[in-house]
Amino acid sequence: MQDEDGRPRRRRAQGELEALVLAALRRASGPVNTTWVQEHLGEELAYTTVITILTRLHTKGAVTRERTGRSLVWSSAADESDLAALRMRRVLDAEADRGAVLASFVTSLSADDERMLRALLAQEEG
Repeated sequence: MQDEDGRPRRRRAQGELEALVLAALRRASGPVNTTWVQEHLGEELAYTTVITILTRLHTKGAVTRERTGRSLVWSSAADESDLAALRMRRVLDAEADRGAVLASFVTSLSADDERMLRALLAQEEG
């Protein structure tokens, strides 16, 4: 694909559009319809693309929706850290040996991240 200037269009990172949609929803003063989200993304995206992203986020539990009249309104139920945690859980759930995956993840952490994880686990135990 190419942009208007004929240059190759940059491929978005996984989850980038979801993060943009969540950021737009968090800027809203309350539940908003799909058109509002589309207009506040700062990118030219088709209505169908926006509704697809919102539906995927709803399936993940990152947004809520309710019917008002004949349309749906959407609200953020998660922030970026919640969405990242959902992605991490999906990866973990897809693996047969959860222990091995967790062990590999923990051994790859920096010393600072490991200390933070230990502190968070200690808080949960207390």
